[in-house]
Amino acid sequence: MGKPEPSMDQWLAEAKASENADKCGMFLTHNGVVRATAKAQVRQGEEKPPVTQVDFSYDAEGLEAAIADALTWDGVYYVKVWLNEGVCEVGQSLMYVLIGADIRPRCIDALQNLVGKIKNELVVEKEVYVD
Repeated sequence: MGKPEPSMDQWLAEAKASENADKCGMFLTHNGVVRATAKAQVRQGEEKPPVTQVDFSYDAEGLEAAIADALTWDGVYYVKVWLNEGVCEVGQSLMYVLIGADIRPRCIDALQNLVGKIKNELVVEKEVYVD
């Protein structure tokens, strides 16, 4: 049933106490959750039965490299990521990402770019459908 989820309140407290916190004008979070509607249905309009679970895994080394890379982007001073593993039920979290950056446009772009890289290159999601 996956790993225990982190506390976003704790994450934000840690981020605001980090050595570069005084450079951050914004922190943004992303929480990816298992939904009952299949990815192919949402993205391509394909008819699919409802999702009951997702078997979720990821490339841990690739994730560490992606985090290190994100910290080199202009204005990005804080990055923290948690990914679940194993069989996750509808409503359960798959991912948390926290980005701290100097200004809003850089923070939004960094969050979108990092989540996109993780989703497109580093995770494997196998949806399990209602019979």
